[in-house]
Amino acid sequence: MELRDHQELTEQEFLTSYDAGQFERPSVTVDTAIFTITSDDEVNKRNLSNQELQVLLIKRGGHPYLGQWALPGGFVNPKEDVDHAAVRELKEETNLDCSYMEQLYTWGEVNRDPRTRVISISYLALLDSTKFNIQAGDDASDAKWYTVKDTVLKKEKTLSEDGFIQQKWVQLELISDEVRLSAIIKIIKIVKGTTIEYRREVVEQTGIAFDHARIIQYSIERLRNKVDYTDIAFRLMPHRFTLSELQKVYEVILGKNLYKAQFRLKIEKMVNGTGEFQRGKAHKPAELFRFNPNWDEDDNF
Repeated sequence: MELRDHQELTEQEFLTSYDAGQFERPSVTVDTAIFTITSDDEVNKRNLSNQELQVLLIKRGGHPYLGQWALPGGFVNPKEDVDHAAVRELKEETNLDCSYMEQLYTWGEVNRDPRTRVISISYLALLDSTKFNIQAGDDASDAKWYTVKDTVLKKEKTLSEDGFIQQKWVQLELISDEVRLSAIIKIIKIVKGTTIEYRREVVEQTGIAFDHARIIQYSIERLRNKVDYTDIAFRLMPHRFTLSELQKVYEVILGKNLYKAQFRLKIEKMVNGTGEFQRGKAHKPAELFRFNPNWDEDDNF
């Protein structure tokens, strides 16, 4: 016996008569924060002091925010999966394919886009710096890697009867050879009893479109957190690498130096030795390693 609702309709009858236009529908976009770390060759070529964490931005070729810089992304087509849309937009706007991409967060404030109500699904992507060929396309007039710097300017904490409110102001700087972009993001942590709520808002910004400054800052925060308990850093490595090169990638992401012995103990199950060694080095050549995809096979997958 088929179930009927209060109007005596079966599910098929309900779906046949359903009017999708009875509710106003927001637009949905995807925006991808794609990171890389400059290679040793790039450091030498550009006379950089060290390797750097970089994020890819595109220069907007149309309104709104004409001429400002944004994350690669765009609108999701009505009959398109959101993950497919993220891959498509990245390819159309930058000519890049990523081996690693994951959903991070959904941004849904009402007035975050001046055109209309837009809900954005943000993604985190990582790319080995030796394997990309950037080419701006679609509605992007340019695409460029920006070095990422973030600094905590100040913190404030206010106690309440059942918890506290903590505020932190973070300065985000995005730097290329010719352009310097900046923003200040306020991060609010509200604790009431056993509940915790986070809010992020852009206090001020220069040259960065929409609310993408806070998406970038949040992506950096998540990347650093994930480095501690996942193998995400290996998505930035070539197929073969030395342990010193791997440690440097961790240090660039985390923004601090690590003790060699502790680091190698931490990642020993994540790598396999190849029995091969570096070539063309003046000093004693180091052994080359590769990622061990089975390092967590005992975690009851």
